[in-house]
Amino acid sequence: MNESNRRKIPKELLTLGMYIEEFCGSWMEHPFWRAKFLLESEQDRQKVMSSNITHVWIDTAKGADVTREQAEECPDPQDVHVEALVAGAQPLVQPKRSMADEVRRASRICQKARAAVEQMFSEARMGKAVDPEHCQAMVNEISDSVARNPGALISLARLKTADEYTYMHSVAVCALMIALARELGMEEAQVREAGMAGLLHDLGKALVPMEVLNKPGKLTDEEFAIIKTHPEKGWALLKERGGVSDEVLNACLYHHEKTNGSGYPRGLKAAEISELARMTAVCDVYDAITSNRPYKRGWDPAESLKKMAEWSDGHFDAHIFQAFVKSLGIYPVGSLVRLGSKRLGVVVEQNPGNLLKPKVKVFFSTISEVRIPPKLVDLAKVDDKILGREPTEDWSFPDLDELWQQG
Repeated sequence: MNESNRRKIPKELLTLGMYIEEFCGSWMEHPFWRAKFLLESEQDRQKVMSSNITHVWIDTAKGADVTREQAEECPDPQDVHVEALVAGAQPLVQPKRSMADEVRRASRICQKARAAVEQMFSEARMGKAVDPEHCQAMVNEISDSVARNPGALISLARLKTADEYTYMHSVAVCALMIALARELGMEEAQVREAGMAGLLHDLGKALVPMEVLNKPGKLTDEEFAIIKTHPEKGWALLKERGGVSDEVLNACLYHHEKTNGSGYPRGLKAAEISELARMTAVCDVYDAITSNRPYKRGWDPAESLKKMAEWSDGHFDAHIFQAFVKSLGIYPVGSLVRLGSKRLGVVVEQNPGNLLKPKVKVFFSTISEVRIPPKLVDLAKVDDKILGREPTEDWSFPDLDELWQQG
């Protein structure tokens, strides 16, 4: 865009008819899922007024401008804005945070991202084109959270209800893709492209009838055939709007392909499937089997990785699946494990240097068969070890998720 048309103004100068190009501040600080739109309603203006945002960028070529007198009082446009990041500028290094600290922020990100994806799907159903630029700030926010503590947002996004699965699944796969891309050593621009692919991979489900998408029981062959159209529908939606990279389009279209050629929609094999599509396939399946669905409860994270390893020959790219396991840990956050010290614990955080020795919140004695005061144990620093995964269905622990969220 022409930079001469950009003007940074205090939010108090916003009037109807102005085109908001960008909010000054984090995506989390403003009340909209998109950052670029024509301000047409007083209700939306009031939302900006009541937010923590102090300034906005407007595009005077697409909407109204301030008066000459007001323009003289506007600040100099020195801010670095979103386009600089998208163009390849390196983001600020995110400071590492503990699980407990990042869970609080990640919870807010999940809530806003879920609402944003629901709005995006709703607009797609109404025939409105989805602009990927509107999604970039969301991807950036998720990426920053994963950089601060990978386990927090990824694990929170897994705790979706069956009713919100379609929307939170997109958020979860976005976060999983970002963690996987970093594990594969991709450049930061590629990492965020992977996050965009995860966020948009299921957009075609917006055009699948809700009664089929949310059916609580087993799908008929005819219903499954309808579901199988969503990759092509999503690809068409994104292709029509433009602005999406070929790699993201490819991931949307081919994330249900399998390396043995038994997937859909084209029955591609191995190297015929792009790397980003092969990555999306792994992340998509993991989130699907660990999440509660209308027809089944989600599996334990460690159990899910075990199942996927059994399917990996012919389903997934072996190199990508190995990197995926490293990105989550052999015992991902939330896994119930049995220790050599005769205690049960829930995995709270990974130790990057040793995937077999994560941080665990112990809370149950298998000797006395009673709860014990919860205690965080770093297995890399004590003489104890995980003997194996403990099936959650064998126990009645209603607070497992609360235990790992507390760090």
